[in-house]
Amino acid sequence: MKRTTIYTAATALLLAATAPGSAQAPVNDNNTPLHLMQPQYRIGYGIPKTEEVKQVMDRVLRYIDAETPAELVDKRSGKAVTDLNRIDENTQLRQGGFRLTSYEWGVTYSAVLAAYAATGDAAYRDYVVKRFRLLADAFPRFRQLHQQGKRFDGNIRRVVDPHALDDAGAVCASMIKAVLGNDGKGIDAALPTALRPLIDNYIDYIMNREYRLSDGTFARLRPQKNTVWLDDMFMGIPPVAYMGRLTGEARYYDEAVRQVLGFSKRMWVPEKKLFRHGWVEEADESTAWHPAFHWGRANGWAILTLCEVLDVLPADHAQRPQVLSLLRQHAEGLAALQHSDGFWHQLLDRNDTYLETSATAIYTYCLAHAVNQGWLSAKAFGPVVLLGWHAVQSAVNDRGQVENVCVGTGMGFEPAFYAYRPVHVMAAHGYGPVLWAGAEVINLLRQQHPKLNDSAVQFYDQEVPTRQPIFNYDGKIRF
Repeated sequence: MKRTTIYTAATALLLAATAPGSAQAPVNDNNTPLHLMQPQYRIGYGIPKTEEVKQVMDRVLRYIDAETPAELVDKRSGKAVTDLNRIDENTQLRQGGFRLTSYEWGVTYSAVLAAYAATGDAAYRDYVVKRFRLLADAFPRFRQLHQQGKRFDGNIRRVVDPHALDDAGAVCASMIKAVLGNDGKGIDAALPTALRPLIDNYIDYIMNREYRLSDGTFARLRPQKNTVWLDDMFMGIPPVAYMGRLTGEARYYDEAVRQVLGFSKRMWVPEKKLFRHGWVEEADESTAWHPAFHWGRANGWAILTLCEVLDVLPADHAQRPQVLSLLRQHAEGLAALQHSDGFWHQLLDRNDTYLETSATAIYTYCLAHAVNQGWLSAKAFGPVVLLGWHAVQSAVNDRGQVENVCVGTGMGFEPAFYAYRPVHVMAAHGYGPVLWAGAEVINLLRQQHPKLNDSAVQFYDQEVPTRQPIFNYDGKIRF
């Protein structure tokens, strides 16, 4: 990890006074402002420049663009299939390092769209448009093959015939965002018509075919019967909420909120202001005990879901205050557990577990977004965000790969399962969160007023007109 040292006039004075052969008096509290000495941060500190943030994002975009080719090929010959009428059961997506239709890539598409909105760089828009056009163009022919009982590429199958929320939710939400765009007109003129059959197919699965508990809360049948995974907050709820925005139908908003409350009833641990990762329904709930392992990325999915829902939930929705209160409490619980290097631990409340990048990136995005939306105090949470960003960018290597990302993780009932999960640069979970974090940090730097004061990152209500190393809130010196 790189060390960052900020040199000031005080630092120079200290160095000169302590240099070998120096004729100056030894440094002491009378002749040197020791309080202005700068620490050597292991990761980084301070207020990044927007162009520096975008450089990190661009490096990631170039890497994922190379690793996710947007092309159909014949699996026997490897040759490109460009004529849609020639698609058959041997046609597949050209394989790169990542899967174009996985939930991780649904997260990435949403993040790339956010990066386009924050930067205006068409390279981000084009990345999404190219891949969504490919999927939309191929969908009718593959659906026909499915109806004929033909077996084909699993990466296409999950679009045509989703079997789990992982297959449907994150990609569906990203497609709705592409259709809506920032202005409601979409990011490409052809996408609203082209993507609507795919969106409707995904939503039909989520609303009508996904397994649920008796009260309607999304659930799974693994590793135990009637298991609720915190991950499924994000895999299932945002597309439902966004469908409300797309269609204007209140039933989607109501269902999204009902799911949030169903998850929080079982998963929220109020004394820690964190969510547990898993919950298993017991025949006698009066005697049941539900272990609470506060896995980092799953808590990331939870707070990301709250942000996504609040982004589209009408201001006058009766249960919006409950969702907002939950987000604020969760933010407090998370901020209290941030490591001094800006990361969060794999198990949030166990500092003997490793520092993990994907969770850190998700929290950086969510806290920044909540500050920018006015849901959280910039003074309290802005510094947490910037410390988190320094950690995130330190995990992006020169190739644009994201390091220290936990691989896919099921649900366990003891700490070793989580503590020893491997990390890998090809774990797809890290790429979207890093881009999403960078995009929202750029928005934060443009909308907010951070400044170093007494070497600490502080956020102010307006720009403070001073270059003094220590100043009062208004920039004046009165001490």
